[in-house]
Amino acid sequence: MSSLDDLYRRVIMDHYQKPRNKGKLDEAEGLTINLNNPTCGDSISLSLKLENGKVTDAKFLGEGCSISMSSASMMTEVVKGRTAEEALHLVQVFSDMMQGKSVDDSLDLGDIEALSGVAKFPARIKCATLAWKALEQGIKQGEQS
Repeated sequence: MSSLDDLYRRVIMDHYQKPRNKGKLDEAEGLTINLNNPTCGDSISLSLKLENGKVTDAKFLGEGCSISMSSASMMTEVVKGRTAEEALHLVQVFSDMMQGKSVDDSLDLGDIEALSGVAKFPARIKCATLAWKALEQGIKQGEQS
């Protein structure tokens, strides 16, 4: 195992063991999206607060594997403060990364880059993308209301 792979594993386990933004927003503050991955049993409840076209807060609750839960933790960290458009762009970038496509090196993906190796394991891609699909649905739902 390379030192980079080892570092990525440690980052993933850190987010799994000490998730960031775990919790739920008050219903009056935002909207909640619930998604399940029936293949493996992962579930997520993503709470989003959208104000003036920006993601001002994001929290999650869920059950699942280390990939699923760490991805949710990383995603909530990176989207806070971004515009809805920027967040949707990150959803696409993450999807591309999970498909093994090259992504724009100028983007600061932060800890999310640690999940790039998931692309080598097709069965785990749905685990990694669950929270991101919830984010995409939430932003689209928020833009319609």
